[in-house]
Amino acid sequence: MYEGSCLCGAVAYRLDGDIGKGYFCHCQRCRKASGSAYAANALIAPEAFHITRGEALLSNYHNPETGLIRRFCSQCGSPIVSVRPGTGIMALRLGSLDTPLAQGPGAHIFVASKAQWDHISDDLPCFNERPTA
Repeated sequence: MYEGSCLCGAVAYRLDGDIGKGYFCHCQRCRKASGSAYAANALIAPEAFHITRGEALLSNYHNPETGLIRRFCSQCGSPIVSVRPGTGIMALRLGSLDTPLAQGPGAHIFVASKAQWDHISDDLPCFNERPTA
């Protein structure tokens, strides 16, 4: 089990399951949503994710171009999860975890569109887009 929350603490969640593959996403949308060079995400099972506090404070941003729904705290703006309806895919923002995570993301994705000023300085695999496996 993992627990997490937003910056102001108004929204909290519990994850009753494993955290799947993690990645640093460098696409323009993740950069804009995080306000940084990339977003640290990991795949999770939607049925294992439960809001335990502040559900009414969660806001959604739906991108009609991609179908992705980003959920974030309406008070502090902290991103929590993103959901792609109809696919069973949910991604957790790893920075929102309160429970320590033994291992972080294992790859960089969408590096072909990373910020020009961003320099990847670790030895993790890099993919120009989303890997298929």
